Amino acid sequence: MSSPMASFALFFFTLIVLSSSCRYAIGSPNNKTFLSLASRIGINYGRLGNNLPSPYQSINLIKSINAGHVKLYDADPETLMVLSQTNLYVTIMVPNNQIIPIGADQAAADNWVNTNVIAHYPQTRIRFVLVGNEILSNNSDQDKQTWSSLVPAMRKIVTSLRARGIHNIKVGTPLAMDVLRTSFPPSSGAFREEVAAPVMLPLLKFLNGTNSFFFLDVYPYFPWSTDPVNNPLDFALFQSNSTYTDPQTGLVYTNLLDQMLDSVIFAMTKLGYSNVRLAISETGWPNSGDIDETGANILNAATYNRNLIKKMTANPPLGTPARPGSPIPTFLFSLFNENQKPGSGTERHWGILNPDGTQIYEIDFSGTRPVPSPGSLPKPSNNVPFKGNVWCVAVEGASEAELQQALNFACGQSNATCAALAPGRECYAPVSLTWHASYAFSSYWAQFRNQSSRCYFNGLARETTTNPGNEHCKFPSVTL
Repeated sequence: MSSPMASFALFFFTLIVLSSSCRYAIGSPNNKTFLSLASRIGINYGRLGNNLPSPYQSINLIKSINAGHVKLYDADPETLMVLSQTNLYVTIMVPNNQIIPIGADQAAADNWVNTNVIAHYPQTRIRFVLVGNEILSNNSDQDKQTWSSLVPAMRKIVTSLRARGIHNIKVGTPLAMDVLRTSFPPSSGAFREEVAAPVMLPLLKFLNGTNSFFFLDVYPYFPWSTDPVNNPLDFALFQSNSTYTDPQTGLVYTNLLDQMLDSVIFAMTKLGYSNVRLAISETGWPNSGDIDETGANILNAATYNRNLIKKMTANPPLGTPARPGSPIPTFLFSLFNENQKPGSGTERHWGILNPDGTQIYEIDFSGTRPVPSPGSLPKPSNNVPFKGNVWCVAVEGASEAELQQALNFACGQSNATCAALAPGRECYAPVSLTWHASYAFSSYWAQFRNQSSRCYFNGLARETTTNPGNEHCKFPSVTL
């Protein structure tokens, strides 16, 4: 094993706790209906943006990229009505805040199914109902109460569907990779102790008994980007000539996604469920991000998603080293860049389409067209970490009322944040809202970044490597 891969292996052993011999193959369930479903790549359709097309326009865009399946984060009736006029398979979601009442009351489950399934089915080709979204990633007392209600809610949804004669809609729940306490090497995959027995065992029993899927949100970008100097980018983008061999199983890995998927398969096997089928409810690569978010660029996003589609639409299916030949239903994240998602810059840049419907890069979900040459895409400049100073300034064209509110917030958190903006002080002039807000944003961000503060301010701020100060006023900065 080469030195970069050795560093990668050591790193990955501890990372996701934070995010080929046939005798080791683990359960490869297969049938024609499943193959048809799995070979149609899906798209996640989120709507956290104030500039997105209507559901009608969005569904037409989904059809234009040859997606076979659309996953919603709710059961929006307008969207489901539009989808009834298409041949798209559909996945809908029970919101996290409805899990506890549905888990406690069959009548609540019946009401949810009547309103969100029966009202649209079978004209709308609903195939999955997902109960909650990554609920095991949250750890408050309220969240833990939701944990205990998860499987009861799933059972009651199934009971309601069966009582209405519906047997071809599967029920599941999407979980993130942080459900694992260890994930590398893949054979060491194991669930977190606090969820293994009380949540995962009954969940796996339910999925196995209903022939449903373990839905996983899995992003190779995150483990790669935590140490981009030592982790091979090509291994994360399905382009590596290097391989990694699991020392316990002898299984050979050619990409990071397969390692992550197999770690979940081995975790399920340790609890006695080696045959529960995997589905990828979210995966993708960001097309942009903050300055410190290495590797978030259009070329990497296009490369990852194109190669992902090629892998997942292969005929016969490729599967993973632990489950060779097993098809994996896959939903790419996401349809649009969503400008109202909070958090770091990458959160708003997972889309394959701009809000006006134009493609950020060419992509075809059918997997039948030749993969386009990357030569037409912008050459990335951020595949290695940025070193230098970064400032946080107000965006152009921001609402003055919102800017003033954000300025007041930034200056109100500490007496030191905006002291230099006082009349007569070094940064008071020029007296403009944009100038004062930019200073306040930079000062606040520099002061509180170590407490997970972001240069965002509800979309009113952006990062820059150009010093916004002048000879009289030195803006605070963050050094990367």
